[in-house]
Amino acid sequence: MPVNTEFWNMEVLIDILESYGYWGMTIAAFLAGSVFPFSSEVVMCSLQLAGLEPWPLFLSATVGNVAGSMFNYWIGTFGRIEWIEKYLHISKKKVEKTRRWIDGRGSWIGTLCFLPILGSVLSVTLGYVRANPYTTLLSISIGKAVRYGILIVSIYFLND
Repeated sequence: MPVNTEFWNMEVLIDILESYGYWGMTIAAFLAGSVFPFSSEVVMCSLQLAGLEPWPLFLSATVGNVAGSMFNYWIGTFGRIEWIEKYLHISKKKVEKTRRWIDGRGSWIGTLCFLPILGSVLSVTLGYVRANPYTTLLSISIGKAVRYGILIVSIYFLND
């Protein structure tokens, strides 16, 4: 039986998420914040240009993206490097390198979890080293909120 490859097409997935409005934004942001490769910025731009209100979009994106990073954190807390390598496709070498980089900086380094690729490794490693979950949640939230705030404002002014 042939596999329907159109289902896995990124454009089709973005269209589906856009059709769900704010909930679609939250799901897209969760996927982008976790280790799954996805771009929530495209969905946010499309939804804002389609007329959805910026403030609820900002909240949906921030909450979803923070939840995605905290999902990574939670997986990291299991401390099983074999699982991290097998299921998250993050090498032990990357985790150890990031762990050494985090040493001395603490959980406030979570503000950088908005960065593509590095953000997922950071959030998994913060869980792996069992960084303070409350400070991690706060720092990740700050970084993600700033990122989406800049994006929302940029779309608003570029569209005017």
